[in-house]
Amino acid sequence: MTTPLPMDELSAAIRGLAAQSPLRDRDAARAVVAQLLAALERGEVRAATKESGGWRPVEWVKEGILLAFRAGETRMVHDAGGEDPLFRFFDRDTLPLRQTRGVAENVRIVPGGSSVRGGSYLSPRVVIMPPAYVNVGAWIGEGTMVDSHALVGSCAQIGARVHLSAGVQIGGVLEPIGLRPVIIEDDVMVGANVGVFEGVLVGRRAVIAPGVQLTAATPLFDLVLGDVYRSRPGDPLSVPEGAVVVPGTRPAQGKFAAEHGLQLYAPVIVKYRDEKTDAATALEEVLR
Repeated sequence: MTTPLPMDELSAAIRGLAAQSPLRDRDAARAVVAQLLAALERGEVRAATKESGGWRPVEWVKEGILLAFRAGETRMVHDAGGEDPLFRFFDRDTLPLRQTRGVAENVRIVPGGSSVRGGSYLSPRVVIMPPAYVNVGAWIGEGTMVDSHALVGSCAQIGARVHLSAGVQIGGVLEPIGLRPVIIEDDVMVGANVGVFEGVLVGRRAVIAPGVQLTAATPLFDLVLGDVYRSRPGDPLSVPEGAVVVPGTRPAQGKFAAEHGLQLYAPVIVKYRDEKTDAATALEEVLR
């Protein structure tokens, strides 16, 4: 067994191998990728970190995940039901399913077709309802529930005590490596069929109502403070802490739009979280 590299040496090795074009040392790449995925699963390294200036991507980690695709070979995945001729699965052999030890890790993965890819971190008391999918590089905080038909995309960072309701889509951001992934901070309630994509950050204790869609191109209108939040180059949209966001509309511009009464989709902050809002979400703790 190869002795694990210290983290600074692992990052340097990944950067050096990622710079090879074409990839010349495939065996070395496979070895460092395996170490990276193991470190991600243990929570020793993350695809994004929060510092005084806010969240930033850890670029060498994202480079390492991309390196896993280059270094791997597409093979049948036997531990995902591949032996059954009716249910065969094929993926890069460098990106296996996560070998989750539910009892030891205090994690619940309810039967029914969920998949958790290797290189993702599950904190204690995480609950995954079927069917759900957690992609490589994702980090899920303590006591969070990932409900049915929910997706946690590659490198997405999900905080503690978050509820991702049924049908929620949390996008993944692997490329460009300099762009932060989607961030959902602690104690956020994400309603059914919400989509959060393209590096959007949802601040702690926010409530996102069912059906809201948030992307880098989406302006967010604050009825409480009379402000509009938008993405800027290198700085994707951020939802303020405690904001309660609901789907809304705004008039489309131009004579044709006015003649036909056309409206554009617009997410709207209608209030900031209070005791009444907290009471409405209190059931989540019982379910966990």
